[in-house]
Amino acid sequence: MRIGISMASSYTVKDVRKGARRMIERAKAAAEAGLDSLFVGDHHASPSPYYQNTPILARMLAEWRAAPAGALYLLPFRHPVLLAEEIATLAAIAPGRFIMQAALGYGDREFAAFGINPRHRPSRFEESLEVMRRLWAGETVSHQGRWQIQAAQISPTPPEKIEVWIAAQAEPAIERAARLGDGWVAAPSLTPAKARQDLERYLGYCAKHGREPGVTALRRDIYVGESQPEAEATAGKIVAAGYRGFAPEATIVGDAETVAGAFADLAQLGFTDILIRNLVPDQDKALACLARLAKVKTLIG
Repeated sequence: MRIGISMASSYTVKDVRKGARRMIERAKAAAEAGLDSLFVGDHHASPSPYYQNTPILARMLAEWRAAPAGALYLLPFRHPVLLAEEIATLAAIAPGRFIMQAALGYGDREFAAFGINPRHRPSRFEESLEVMRRLWAGETVSHQGRWQIQAAQISPTPPEKIEVWIAAQAEPAIERAARLGDGWVAAPSLTPAKARQDLERYLGYCAKHGREPGVTALRRDIYVGESQPEAEATAGKIVAAGYRGFAPEATIVGDAETVAGAFADLAQLGFTDILIRNLVPDQDKALACLARLAKVKTLIG
C-alpha cells in the first residue's frame, strides 16, 4: 500500500500569495513525511482562488523528493500539443517519475468558459490522449478531429514514459480507464462498499479488454490526530456537519493507529494506492496531519 497526497488547490485567502505558499509548505511536509506521490488537481473559471496545476506543481517540485509526482488534467479543455509540451517539461524537472492523471471534467460553468460542448467530452478526451502519447514517443503527428493538427512534434520529449491514471466514477468512464489507462483513480466520495464494487468493475473491464490491471488508487479525505479524542474534536465535527456531502464512512478520522487500520482495510479490498486529501483546512492542522502520516506509513509497513 502506497500513500500519496492529492493536494487541495483552492484556498479562500485575501492575499493570493498566501494560498500558493500554503501549497508549497504542504509539499515540503509531504516530502518530509516520506509520502509516496504528490499530485495536484485541475479546475477552471473558479469564483475563488484556484492555483493552476502546471505552474504550481513546477514550484512544488523544488520541495519534493525523487518519488512520483504529477497532476490531474481535464483533457477536454486542453490542446494536446501544448499540454504534451508542458508535461514533457515537467517530467524533465521532476527528479522522479511523472504521472498524468486524466479526467473528463464536469460543470457547466467550465465548459461554457471554454466554449466547449459537454457532449464532446469523451471524444475530446480520447483524441487528446492518443495525440499526446504519440508526441511523447517522438512522432510527428497530424490529426483531423476535434483538433486540427498538422505535422506537430515536440522537444524535449519526456525522459521516461509518462504514466496515465484515469480518474473515473461513471461506468463508461471506468471502462475507459481499463481500456486506455495505466491505472484507475477512484472517486473520494465512495464508501468502502461502493469502492469495492467499482474496483470489481474496473478489474472486469481490464479482463474484457485483455489488459493487466494497473494502479488502483483511491482518494480519501483524512485527518490524523495526535490522539483519537483530538482527531474527533478537530475533524469529527466537520464530518458530522455533512462534509462535502460525503457519507461519514467515505472519510477517515483518527489517531495514527486508527488511520493505519483503515488504510490496511482498503489495501485488503485491492487498492494499491491511497491519495490523501486534507480534511481540515487549517494550515497548522494540515501540516501536523501530514507529519503524522510518517507514523502511519511505518504502521502499515
